[in-house]
Amino acid sequence: MKFVEYPDREFLMLKLADVIAGELADFLRREGRASLCVPGGTTPGPIFDTLSGVDIDWANVAVFLNDERWVPEDSPRSNTRLLRERLLVGRAAAAQLVPLYAPADQPEDRLAELAEGIAPHLPISVLLLGMGADMHTASLFPGADRLEEALTDSAPTLMALRADAAGEPRITLTAGPLRAAMNIHILITGAEKRVALEKAQHLTPAEAPVKAILANATVHWAE
Repeated sequence: MKFVEYPDREFLMLKLADVIAGELADFLRREGRASLCVPGGTTPGPIFDTLSGVDIDWANVAVFLNDERWVPEDSPRSNTRLLRERLLVGRAAAAQLVPLYAPADQPEDRLAELAEGIAPHLPISVLLLGMGADMHTASLFPGADRLEEALTDSAPTLMALRADAAGEPRITLTAGPLRAAMNIHILITGAEKRVALEKAQHLTPAEAPVKAILANATVHWAE
């Protein structure tokens, strides 16, 4: 794990957006296409705002979430809604959004077709993850009903998980495709999450799911 500390959050967000844009541009030059996998929640919003104005070949970038709550896009809890409002605007509106939600009562009903949509965009070119104070990442929550399976290399690309801390059922990329990403960045802010990160390094992935991704990750932190 590489750890990078920034003097403040604003500088962190601008610098990390610049790093991600540069990595995407490198993939576009070499391969003609790239994939960007990002978290939901409000923390990465400033990164999305900056990236949306970057002048790269967005039409050849596939964008998808690490995980999604099983709620329709018009829900205020939809991560897809946040992506449309903060990232897929401006120049980045030309990017291809690969869905992680489709209308159905439960995620298992649409899991296979959603995984089929993700498959052409693996391995992930640039992965941005968050981490909770409970040391979850994506929707790999401590205590989730199928966490141990989701942490194995034999797990499918996408799984539906349920956890008390998660609220709604979630659909999430599993540890395998997250670990296999070509560039892995984890964004955390605040003293509580720095303490949690340090704790995670001494626990098992079942206790601290982010541990499953840390080995090849760069962690970006500001107070």
